[in-house]
Amino acid sequence: MAPGGLPPVFENWFASRGWQAHPHQLDMLTRADAPCLLLIAPTGGGKTMAGFLPSLVDLAEKGHDGLHTLYISPLKALAADIKRNLRTPVEEMGLSIRIEDRTGDTSQTRKKAQRVDPPHILLTTPESLALLTSYEDAPRMFRGLKRVIVDEIHALAESKRGDQLMLALARLQTLCPDLRRVGLSATVDDPKAIANLLARHPDPCDILLADPGPDADISMLETEEPPPWSGGGAGYAIPAVMDQIRQHNTTLIFHNTRAQAEIFFHNLWLANEDSLPIGIHHGSLDRQQRERVEAAMVRGDLRAIVCTGSLDLGIDWGDVDLVIQVGAPKNVKRLVQRIGRANHRYNAPSKALLVPANRFEVIECVAALQAVRDHDLDGETHGPGPRDVLCQHILLAAASGPFRADDLFKEMTSAGAFATLLRDQFDACLDFCATGGYALRAYDRWQRLVQTPEGLWQLRDPRAAARIRMNAGTIQDTDTLKVRLKRARGGRPLGEVEEGFAASLSPGDTFLIGGKIVRYEGLREMTVEVSRNASKKPKIATFMGTKFSTSTQLSQRILRLFQHQDWPELPQHTADWLNLQRDLSRLPQSDRLLVESFPRDGRENLCIYGFAGRNAQQTLGLLLTKRMEDMGLAPMGFVATDYATLIWGLDAVTDPSSLFDADVLRDGLDGWLAGNALMKRTFRGVATIAGLIERNTPSARKNGREATFSSDILYDTLLKYDPDHLMMQITREEAMRGLVDFARIEEMLARVDGRIDLVGLDHVTPLAAPLFLEVGKVRIDGDAEERLLAEESADVMREAGLQP
Repeated sequence: MAPGGLPPVFENWFASRGWQAHPHQLDMLTRADAPCLLLIAPTGGGKTMAGFLPSLVDLAEKGHDGLHTLYISPLKALAADIKRNLRTPVEEMGLSIRIEDRTGDTSQTRKKAQRVDPPHILLTTPESLALLTSYEDAPRMFRGLKRVIVDEIHALAESKRGDQLMLALARLQTLCPDLRRVGLSATVDDPKAIANLLARHPDPCDILLADPGPDADISMLETEEPPPWSGGGAGYAIPAVMDQIRQHNTTLIFHNTRAQAEIFFHNLWLANEDSLPIGIHHGSLDRQQRERVEAAMVRGDLRAIVCTGSLDLGIDWGDVDLVIQVGAPKNVKRLVQRIGRANHRYNAPSKALLVPANRFEVIECVAALQAVRDHDLDGETHGPGPRDVLCQHILLAAASGPFRADDLFKEMTSAGAFATLLRDQFDACLDFCATGGYALRAYDRWQRLVQTPEGLWQLRDPRAAARIRMNAGTIQDTDTLKVRLKRARGGRPLGEVEEGFAASLSPGDTFLIGGKIVRYEGLREMTVEVSRNASKKPKIATFMGTKFSTSTQLSQRILRLFQHQDWPELPQHTADWLNLQRDLSRLPQSDRLLVESFPRDGRENLCIYGFAGRNAQQTLGLLLTKRMEDMGLAPMGFVATDYATLIWGLDAVTDPSSLFDADVLRDGLDGWLAGNALMKRTFRGVATIAGLIERNTPSARKNGREATFSSDILYDTLLKYDPDHLMMQITREEAMRGLVDFARIEEMLARVDGRIDLVGLDHVTPLAAPLFLEVGKVRIDGDAEERLLAEESADVMREAGLQP
C-alpha cells in the first residue's frame, strides 16, 4: 500500500488524472470490513467511487470467483451511468474486473447468462434484485458475495421500493452471513434513521460524514414582471430564464409535474429566438427519446434541459453549471438534491435559482432558501414496513423453494422497517398468501401455498413461480397508453398519456408530448395514434407523475415567517400583500387556526388556513363540507391549496369549533372512504403488490380497464362479506397515510389544541383572494342545490303572478 492508503496502481491512476483521493474515500477503504456503513458526502464528492473503492482494491489484489459486489440504484439510467464511469478507471488501470448492469432494459438472454456466470460487479435496481432472490439457483449465484452498495439510499428510504429492497437484503444476508452493507447519500435529514434502516436489525450501522463542502449559491430569480396570483406554469419568467440559459453552459430546469414541464418547455421553445439546443426529459416520454437526451447531455450538446424528478438523482453531468427550480420546491431535501446537479465537483459551490409560479410561492421559496442556508432538511418518519410488500416477499420466497415460517419471520424482522412486525401480523400475511383469506378461500386461484408434513411451506403448483415473478415489484403503473405517430405499420413512439386523458380526446384535438404539438387521430389496438400539427394551441396531456405537498417543516417555516414585523427578504409586492392581510384581518400562526368568514357574490365563504399540505387540505374540504351538510349549513363547494381550504355555501358558520372535532372528522372520513373511488384505486395498488391481482399473465398484460374492473369487483365483495380482510386493512392504512394524509390533519388539530380564531369580515381578504382563481374546485351536490331550486321556482311563480 502507498503512504496515502491506496495500492500503487490506484495511486498512479489518481495522479495521472491530477487527483488525490478524498479523505472520506480513504476512510471507506480503511473501514472496508465494517458490517454496515453509511457514507454521507456532498454531490460531486466522489461518494460512488468511495463506495466502490474497497471492492476494486480487493478484486485487484486478491481476485474473486463469481459475484463480489452488488450495486443497487433507484434508477436504471443511474446504473447505466455508473457502469460507464466505473469501467473507465478499471480499463485504464488494466484490472481484470467484469462489470455489468441488470435492469428492466437488459435482454433476457443477458439475464440468463448473468445467473449462470455472474460478473464481479453487478449494477441493478431493487426490482431486479428481488427477482434474482426468487430463483432456485439464488444460493449458487450469490455464493461468495461480499458487499452490497445502496446508492441514493435516501430516495429509496421513503418508498415501498426501499422496503422491498431491505427485505431482499435480509434474504441475501441469510445466503451470505458475512455480507457487508454500504449506503451512499448526499441528502439525509436524519442519518441515524437511515442507518437503522440499512442495518441488519438489531445490529448497528456506522455513519461516516464527509466534509460537506461549500454552501450552495442559491437565490430567487429576479424578473421584471411579478408572479401571478395563482397558477403553476411560471410563464411570466420565460424571458428571464432564457437570459440565464444564454449566460451558462448547461442549465437543468426542474419542474414538480410532467404536465408543467411540457407547458414550460413549449413556451420556452417559442421564446428561443437564438435556436439554442434545448431538450425535455420526464418519465412519460419514450425510453429511446429519454436516452437520446441523456446521451446529448453527456456529450455537452444541450444548453438546457427541462425535466422532472426523473433527473433528481446522481447522473454525473459535469458541464451543468446552473439549476433552476420552477415552482415552489415543497420539500427542502428534494431541493438540495436538485441543486447538487449543478457544478458536480467537490468543493465547487452549486448554483441554483428558484422561480415561484405564483405570489404565494414567493413566500414558500424564501422559506426554502432560509432552510437550505440553515442546513435544515425536512423528512417524514418512516413508519412500519407495509404488509402488502411483505406478502409479495413471502410469495417470492416460496418461488425460490420451500421455507419454514419461523425462519422467514426471523429473516424479515431483521430488516429495519419490519423490526417491529408482530408474529400474528406475519401469520395473517402468510395465511393470505396461502389461501387468499377468509372470504376467498373457496376460490382455487388463490390457493397458492401448502404446508408439507415436515412443516415446510411451498408453492402448491411450482408453475406459479413464473407468474409470481411476472407480477413482482412495487412501482404502480398508472393506466397509460402508448402514443405513436400514425403510419401504415405504426410510427415512431413518442411516449405515454393517461388512459383517462386519452378517453377525453376527440379526433382533431391537439396536445403536447415531448415538447411537440400533435393531433389526435384515433385509438388503434390500445395505442394513441397522432400526427404532427403546430397550427393550434394544444390541449395539455395530464401526466400523473407525483403531486407533491409542502412538507410539515417547510409549512412551519412559512408560519414563523408570517410573524416577523416586516419582511426585507421578500419582494416589495409580496411584503405589501402580507401587510394588507395583517391590516384587514390576521396572518396565520403556528399554534392557532385562523378561520375567515366573509360574503361574496351572494355566497357565504369560509377560509381555513391549516397549512397541512395539499392532500390534507383537500381531505379537510371533503370532511368539513360533509359535516356542514349534516348541520344544515348548505355548503356548495370548496377548493384547496397547500395552505388553505376555501368553502362556499348558502349559510354562514358562526361557531367553527364545532366543525373540528377530531373524532367526528375521523368517523366522517371512514364513512366517506368506504364507498369512494380513491379507496378502490388504493385497493387496486395494494392488491396488485400483494399478489391478489395479476397485471401480467403468460398470454398478455391486462389493460387498465380490465385490471380496474376485476379489482373493483374484489373490493366490493370484500367490503360486503369480509370488511376486515387483510387487503382491506392495508388499504385503509394506505389511504389514511398517503392519499388523504389524515395524519397531517391530526397534527394540525393537536398543534392548535382548540385555539380557533374566527374573523368575520364583510369582503374577501388579501390572503384568501387567490383561492378564488385556483383550478380544481369541487362541487357539493346537497341541500344547497335543492334550496336554490326551490327559491328559483318561487321567483318564477311570483313573476307569473301565481302563488308559489
